[in-house]
Amino acid sequence: MTLPRTPLFSRLTPGAERNLADTLRGERTGGVLLIAGAVLGLVLANGPTADAFERLSHHHLAVGPVDLSVAHWASDGLLAVFFFVVGLELTREIQVGELRHARTAVVPMVGALGGMLAPAAIYVAINATAAGGDVSGWAVPTATDIAFAIAVLGLVARSLPTAVRAFLLTLAVVDDLLAILVIALFYSDGLRLGWLAVAALAVASFALVVRTRLADGRWLAVVAVPLGLLAWFATLEAGVHATIAGVALGLVVPAVARRSSRPRSEASAPSPDPGQVAAEDGRGSLAERLEHGWRPVSAGVAVPVFALFTAGVVIDPSLFGSTLADPVAWGVFLGLVLGKPLGITGATWLLCRFTRATLAPGVRWREIAAVATLGGIGFTVSLLIGSLAFEGTHRAEEVVLVVLLASVVAAAIGAVALRLVRTGRGRSAP
Repeated sequence: MTLPRTPLFSRLTPGAERNLADTLRGERTGGVLLIAGAVLGLVLANGPTADAFERLSHHHLAVGPVDLSVAHWASDGLLAVFFFVVGLELTREIQVGELRHARTAVVPMVGALGGMLAPAAIYVAINATAAGGDVSGWAVPTATDIAFAIAVLGLVARSLPTAVRAFLLTLAVVDDLLAILVIALFYSDGLRLGWLAVAALAVASFALVVRTRLADGRWLAVVAVPLGLLAWFATLEAGVHATIAGVALGLVVPAVARRSSRPRSEASAPSPDPGQVAAEDGRGSLAERLEHGWRPVSAGVAVPVFALFTAGVVIDPSLFGSTLADPVAWGVFLGLVLGKPLGITGATWLLCRFTRATLAPGVRWREIAAVATLGGIGFTVSLLIGSLAFEGTHRAEEVVLVVLLASVVAAAIGAVALRLVRTGRGRSAP
């Protein structure tokens, strides 16, 4: 009797697909995949596969009117999915979570501003006084890589309050928005306002669609997806980092579930808390449903592939000597590792000390200080600004090396600090 052949790679059963998706939704899994992608990128870029990996990274793929290299598709295309999920999570915090109160929402926003000013000041102070300094790279240490920062937080401190994660999310998103503004004003040939208007119109149309009855049916994908793609394309053509479109689209999705009609006798009942309304519908709000569906794609595909190509940079050992003697490198390193946590913590403390702004309930200053150290993980946007500021010079390669080093140091310090904070919270719990 001949046994039937079983294909080696067959489609997963519905139950296995659900289990895989649930696994990918876990923060720890996403963090592990991101770090694995980054390590693999470094190995491929610096080993015997270096030439093949470089050719793959620079190979152009044309999809409709968009012609980008594989590496740019990863950073501008796939990463937009991650930012869309971030926008969905952030809009839930703003509409029904810890950030719905202005006094707490403003704190991470001001922290992001302080986290840009302090590193820039440290960089300028070093390079304005040192021989051979160059102040043109002042913006390199001002950016936080949200994907890596959230990954570290998820790996080492999942038990911290949700408000702590919301603080880091808001901080990193505002940081990225400010960094993109800096690039547009100081490191680009200018914005294309016509395309920017098209992008804004597409996001506004998307916001209208997701607030209509279309959002409850299959027509949502037919109408909303083309508008989302148009917003992404127009943002790219406007000269702005296309991932901003992902954040914008996520932020306009309603996070409060559509309420069913109530009997007339209940019409005079007091309005429930927004969080209760969000859970009233068994399916949850649209933001919850979209986040639930897109998070596995973000954690399992978009972020690891992005990390693979972003971390896949060539590290030349001969650069170490010149980097150690360059004030630009020291300005970037100290700006990220020292300036970021000082600026974030200092700005939020001053705001809460001299205004009516407050930290979210249950959040302590030691947790803010620990999370602020993750702001020193510069990576993507820092590398982008460095390449723009020092294009065609030997310092462009030095910036790559020092940003990688500073990001690893900041991640390590942040991981230790968060572990200590989590341990202290556990001991102080009743």
